[in-house]
Amino acid sequence: TYVQFGRTEVIDNTLDPDFVRKYILDYFFEEKQNLRFDVYDIDSKSPDLAKHDFLGQVFCTLGEIVGSPASRLEKPLGGILGKKCGSIILSAEELGNCRVIATMQFCAHKLDKKDFFGKSDPFMVFYRSNEDGTFTICHKTEVVKNTLNPVWQAISIPVRALCNGDFDRTIKAEVYDWDRDGSHDFIGEFTTSFRDLSRGQSQFNVYEVVNAKKKIKKKRYINSGTVTLLSFTVESEHTFLDYIKGGTQIHFTVAIDFTASNGNPSQSTSLHYMNPYQMNAYAMALKAVGEIIQDYDSDKMFPALGFGAKLPPDGQVSHEFPLNGNIENPYCNGMEGILEAYHQSLKTVQLYGPTNFAPVVNHVAKYAAAVQDGSQYFVLLIITDGVISDMAQTKEAIVNAAKLPMSIIIVGVGQAEFDAMVELDGDDIRISSRGKLAERDIVQFVPFRDYMDRTGNHVLSMARLAKDVLAEIPEQLILYMKSRGIKPCLLPPLNEEPDPEDQDLTQTTPV
Repeated sequence: TYVQFGRTEVIDNTLDPDFVRKYILDYFFEEKQNLRFDVYDIDSKSPDLAKHDFLGQVFCTLGEIVGSPASRLEKPLGGILGKKCGSIILSAEELGNCRVIATMQFCAHKLDKKDFFGKSDPFMVFYRSNEDGTFTICHKTEVVKNTLNPVWQAISIPVRALCNGDFDRTIKAEVYDWDRDGSHDFIGEFTTSFRDLSRGQSQFNVYEVVNAKKKIKKKRYINSGTVTLLSFTVESEHTFLDYIKGGTQIHFTVAIDFTASNGNPSQSTSLHYMNPYQMNAYAMALKAVGEIIQDYDSDKMFPALGFGAKLPPDGQVSHEFPLNGNIENPYCNGMEGILEAYHQSLKTVQLYGPTNFAPVVNHVAKYAAAVQDGSQYFVLLIITDGVISDMAQTKEAIVNAAKLPMSIIIVGVGQAEFDAMVELDGDDIRISSRGKLAERDIVQFVPFRDYMDRTGNHVLSMARLAKDVLAEIPEQLILYMKSRGIKPCLLPPLNEEPDPEDQDLTQTTPV
């Protein structure tokens, strides 16, 4: 069901309206956010849409819009049988306020001595002021041991956290002497603002650290030392959508486990059983993840591989065979194409073993290694029932892949123990091979059974599964781009820009 979200303004007497009103939506890469746009010809002032002429509608996802070249999607309007209804152009733009990060470094001079033995162990705490006059902590520096003249490491704070984007808002800094028992001694404080700090190193950015209680008690009290700003720089933080809008394509590859432990596909106990009335776990997981990722790949052609089966005609065991049987061209057209190739494979190959992941990881890594300029990012979905046989080789493959523009999603189906998958996930302990740590955490694992809805509502449970496995992809993509110093392209290629004279445009009401 759809809920009306808003209506555009009415533009009189035109077949090519260019609507001005914008709508702010929360965007989640990991969710399928369905949208419907209905277009009407307004005949009166009545708010009841039934009293106006329906001109057409279009269905899409928010991912489709942002995943289009320059985040600009054109679709034909439909909904009236046998009639051409024109087309609609939908544009998405990320709100760019407060994506700036401030990096600054401070030192202090002649701070008060607070420790009986030795000097102080100073650290600083920064607070932003709120509308009601209270303060919220936004950063704490490291402790510099046994000195009254500390030089703290440079700190990076998002401007929205530092001052909520208000350059004149008060920023308070408190200086403390660290104590092991947590009862840190207050040395003093000072206030500043983003605007003052942005002047950089100067006489304006030397601050007296004042302890108000001391000032009241001691007539000759001047200060408890000074803090000096040594450097200040700001830079814009690039987001996932900056890269998508700049043309980065996400390429999706699926690898399906065809080992014998899945059970005979012709029997209802098999994880590969083709029930005519309900998808099996493999198909459900594939559809849930694939339907979201496909919005970010313009040609919608996806390589689909299998592993752990004996192939016709000679029964050779393979750990990276194309589901469509075409070694030269393993690409399938959309999710339907992958599901069709998967069903066909079950009829022609013999489930066997062992469960080797390294060949399919290396298969995708080979393509990722060939395109490291930020124009493409690769996501491999492995769906498996079981215990991995080539753990050492897979770890090595993942450590090597962590240097490349790729991420790996593993969905475990069935009731097996998935301890090895949790290790590959690397959330708690970063994966390593032969003493080499993975450069990034690129693996996300979930067990399918955790998402099975007892009420049988597979739509909601699969949406939750997709959300959990895809949530880390944007951050993993950004980390790769940052590590290689790749900035997003600001403009789409000229040949991708639609010609405005070719359009019969109408834009409209999100519902």
